[in-house]
Amino acid sequence: MARRDEAHSKPMLPIFLTVFIDLVGFSILIPVFPLLISPGSPFKVTPDSWTPKEGLIMLGFLQAVYPLCTFLAAPILGQLSDRFGRRPVLALSIAGTALGYAIFALGIHSASIPMLFLGRALDGLTGGNLAVAQAAIGDVSTDANRQKNFGLLGAAFGLGFIIGPYIGGKLSQANVSFYGLFHTPSWFDATTPFWFATGLCIINVALIITRFPETNTHIDPDKHIALGASVRNVVQGFTSPRLRVPLMSSFLWNGGFTFFTTFFGVYLFNKFGFSQGNTGDYFAVVGLFIAVWQTTMVPRVAKALADYKVMRFSYFGLALAMSGYFLAGSKWQLWAIIPVFTFFNGLIIANQTSLISRSAEMGKQGQAMGISSSITNLAQVPASVLVGFISASVASNMPLIVSTICIAAAGLVFVTLFRPTYVSQPVQWPPSS
Repeated sequence: MARRDEAHSKPMLPIFLTVFIDLVGFSILIPVFPLLISPGSPFKVTPDSWTPKEGLIMLGFLQAVYPLCTFLAAPILGQLSDRFGRRPVLALSIAGTALGYAIFALGIHSASIPMLFLGRALDGLTGGNLAVAQAAIGDVSTDANRQKNFGLLGAAFGLGFIIGPYIGGKLSQANVSFYGLFHTPSWFDATTPFWFATGLCIINVALIITRFPETNTHIDPDKHIALGASVRNVVQGFTSPRLRVPLMSSFLWNGGFTFFTTFFGVYLFNKFGFSQGNTGDYFAVVGLFIAVWQTTMVPRVAKALADYKVMRFSYFGLALAMSGYFLAGSKWQLWAIIPVFTFFNGLIIANQTSLISRSAEMGKQGQAMGISSSITNLAQVPASVLVGFISASVASNMPLIVSTICIAAAGLVFVTLFRPTYVSQPVQWPPSS
């Protein structure tokens, strides 16, 4: 048994790094976004003939490319890993992500908007390897360590969202004091975070090739690849009496959260004069608080209330906290909102996943998670596009208002439509090993 556990522990480092890099790729753009369209920025990529409104609309489409490609590719990558094995699919997809980062960096350097879109599209198509990473964890986990291994997956999520904005902010500024310890090198610019992420991907590919044993012992070379799996997932989820309401609420919440993450950096830059470093610090603290609440208060709440009971008030609590952002008039108010905002957001993250899993038929929890992942990516696409048009056509704080409305709508849908008819017995928290 000791030899089995030792063998099964080897894949965890490259899997952890794969998920970490996926989240870094999602969040690293947040502090860099304003630089791409801001007048006077040395990294402005939009032509001088473009109006600020046109720049905002372009950013919306640029942000939407990544989740759209992930939505289309993730189920296909999962199927390919069943047919050819986890190892080659992970190695090729991570190499593609490295190439996507490099193309995006070159796009910034050359002020080429097509290259920016190409880089994000390639990153999305190959960055949808989360399904493969989850399958690999399932391959190597036993009943004794399953909760621990998937807990590490959650830790990679949280760490990626903390580190992504942070390095995006710090690595994109030259000659800036790093907390009084040293100054960043003079060659740092907006492309540096993406070259850094490219290096991480190359290291990860090397780990996959040298340290990752093939975990799929049931490779099926004759497996049929369903190209429309992502669309089928959405239809199946929204027509399932078990999953329909939790997924509808999840769709609205993810759309609302995308309104927040996509253009909040632009809002901070325009209204409060945040630099990319300030924005990176802010989102890193947001991620840190989410991680803290998930390891401290969320388990306490879960002991007292079932997940669906927590969801009945969490959406409204988050909407109320979100409304504080467009009412804030000073920087200290922005920082003061973080603990409340992240507390309710942390409750939603943990309990939404739990509820979707418990609402699924026995033995089909993995399928339900795949459907949930597809709907999450799909929700980010129209939200990203719309936020560009809304920011350009109305006030700069309008995306925050729309975000509040979407999240409150998620709560209304859940409260009025959800009935715990299909919910299995509550999971134990913390999970027993």
